[in-house]
Amino acid sequence: MMSDSAETAQLTPPPETAQQETPSDAQAGSFRAWLPYGIIALLLCVVYYRIGLKLVHDWATIPDYSHGFLVPLFSLFLVWDRRKVLRAIPVRQSWAGISLVVFAIAVLILGVYGVDLFTSRISFVLLMGGLIWTFFGSRMLRELRFPLLVLLLAIPFPEIIFNKITFPLQLLASRLASDILPMIGVPTLQEGNVIQLPIMKLEVAEACSGIRSLMSLFTLAIFYGYFLEKSTTRRVILAIAAIPIAVAANAIRIVGTGLCVQYWDPDKALGFFHEFSGWVIFVVSLVFLYFVHRLIELIPRRRQTA
Repeated sequence: MMSDSAETAQLTPPPETAQQETPSDAQAGSFRAWLPYGIIALLLCVVYYRIGLKLVHDWATIPDYSHGFLVPLFSLFLVWDRRKVLRAIPVRQSWAGISLVVFAIAVLILGVYGVDLFTSRISFVLLMGGLIWTFFGSRMLRELRFPLLVLLLAIPFPEIIFNKITFPLQLLASRLASDILPMIGVPTLQEGNVIQLPIMKLEVAEACSGIRSLMSLFTLAIFYGYFLEKSTTRRVILAIAAIPIAVAANAIRIVGTGLCVQYWDPDKALGFFHEFSGWVIFVVSLVFLYFVHRLIELIPRRRQTA
């Protein structure tokens, strides 16, 4: 006959073993964690689908903003380049970011119903900033502010601002060219954006204002400064230096066109030479930008040797 203790031992079920998390459970947990971000990304694609297509069309058809294809890639590279720093930032969700999200949506509605492409495109950058602030915290937003601001370089200016920039550049380029040409034997008479040569009139049109080379050179100066310069101050100087370089290079282009009109063939000067010289002058502008960078690098060395 078995004892009560033995019978109790037989009837007592074995203790439950600790459940181990299987790979499928880990995948399910990861999927649930990323599901809200996937839904938000899908909603962004739906909302900004037409706006994005029109923006890409502008990059392909407006020469002033052909550099727009490179800007998103550069912005993504900036995020990837700082991936270690971003991973070390603790995620702290903040309700304060909702204010920026609401403001961005209001700007989007204003742009869509006000038929203003610039406003609706700007809203995407604002909305991305608000979402980062809300889901990841203000510190993450501070670290990603430069990649977000870079995206603004790919957004064409509204027509009213574009015209206010273009026309003064036309007048400036005309005046510079009309001052340089008499120094090399070609008399001129400037009337606004028209330069009267002895043979014919040379009109500095909107496309010849230098805005195209200015926007592209300014963008490339930012790329150049990020890759080849560590100092933020020097990067800013390089970006600002792109403005006078582009203006001076465009004036040289107009001077070259005026010389070809006066001493060669007006039709060829205003045709092939005018188009081909644009690429040549842009390359020359990049060379000038390189020399400016070299000059900036020499300044601290001179101070140290003094």
